[in-house]
Amino acid sequence: MINKIIDFVKQYDMIQKGDCVVCGLSGGADSVCLLLSLMELSRIIGFSVEALHVNHSIRGDESDRDENFCRKLCESLNVPFTAVRCDVPEYAEKNSLSDEEAARILRYKIFSDCSCGKKLATAHNANDNLETAVLNLARGTALKGISGIPPVRDNIIRPLLTVTRNEIENFLKEKNQPYVTDSTNLSDDYTRNKIRHCIIPLLMDINKSVTETSVKTFASLRSENDFIENQVNSAMETCRQNNKLIGLAKYDGLIRKRCLARIISENSLPYSYDRLNSADNILVNGGKLNLSGDIFLVSDGNSCEIKKIKQKDSRYIQKDLIIGENSIFLNKKLICEIIECDNLKKILSVHKNLTFYLLDYDKIIGRAILRNRRFGDRIQLKGRNFTSSVKKLINEKIPPQQRDSLHFIEDDIGTVFAENIGISQRVAPDENTRKLLKITVRSE
Repeated sequence: MINKIIDFVKQYDMIQKGDCVVCGLSGGADSVCLLLSLMELSRIIGFSVEALHVNHSIRGDESDRDENFCRKLCESLNVPFTAVRCDVPEYAEKNSLSDEEAARILRYKIFSDCSCGKKLATAHNANDNLETAVLNLARGTALKGISGIPPVRDNIIRPLLTVTRNEIENFLKEKNQPYVTDSTNLSDDYTRNKIRHCIIPLLMDINKSVTETSVKTFASLRSENDFIENQVNSAMETCRQNNKLIGLAKYDGLIRKRCLARIISENSLPYSYDRLNSADNILVNGGKLNLSGDIFLVSDGNSCEIKKIKQKDSRYIQKDLIIGENSIFLNKKLICEIIECDNLKKILSVHKNLTFYLLDYDKIIGRAILRNRRFGDRIQLKGRNFTSSVKKLINEKIPPQQRDSLHFIEDDIGTVFAENIGISQRVAPDENTRKLLKITVRSE
């Protein structure tokens, strides 16, 4: 096992002579194995070892037991030891997080604070790597996420990533080295434990060596991901100017999306699979995409840029709808006419390709208002039994340059007409209609 760890450490150039490596020590089998392995490697490579324990204050006396075990172990090995306490339950409640997620956040913050200028070694092993990939797959991920845990990230190193839990336990057994067991690891209450206790055993029914074979799979996936990342690095060097990407549209879609993901995340903005597809479409075809608040991705088809765009005056425009000419926008009119209807089918057959809209005038309730678009607008379109977001419909159907001058009509109940989108099911003409409201929009 030690030889496997040495080869892995050298492959990723994790530790150099003269380094100080801080071992994240929980007292469990994995971290105890890590500490003992680092002690052996330190004699071969020539670096110093320290230990850091985080007491999460979740399990009361058991948490204190783990801290005392780690302290005594380090004393016996003559390893400098630091213990830091944090209140996970309080942090979880204050930030609306699970205990599991809160513990992870606080733990890595403490790791960062206590390993400045040093290497920080964590005890993630091959089993952890497989569990992480399954978890990411269940939540939704791309190649990077399914490649598992990175061997090196910033100053964090993971020397045991190719070592299985069985190998770790056998190593400790051979050395007659005790360790502590976290009682929460025996519960299915946490998501990762469900994967560990339920899903992984099912995978082992298919392939008893699934953990061992996953090591090779993740190595291949990491190599492919590294190749893509190198291509992305090259594209970013060529195309990037601050928050602007010039000429990126000529690259393959995979490279484009990774570049977009980088520049979006570097601006501390959220993105998803669908958002990246939308951003890529904007990059290639031009237009703008709202990323958050007044931050937009804007593209002319050659260059794209993340920029802050001050929203236009969002004052509402509205007038009472009148029969005849209505005007709320410059160079554009909405014309209303009343048509007596004694045979709807006949009227529709005469006007097969409608260039106007027909509403049942008598179904309009109360006052009819002509207005511009408003935040939160929704409409139940004719022929549908559900309401739709007007914003979504506009994004799907209306070119950006036309969106700020669309006519809407509402009555006392809600929206009955949206220009270039349609009419509400509530005012749709039927066999009982006797009076039609004909709406025509003309640009001047």
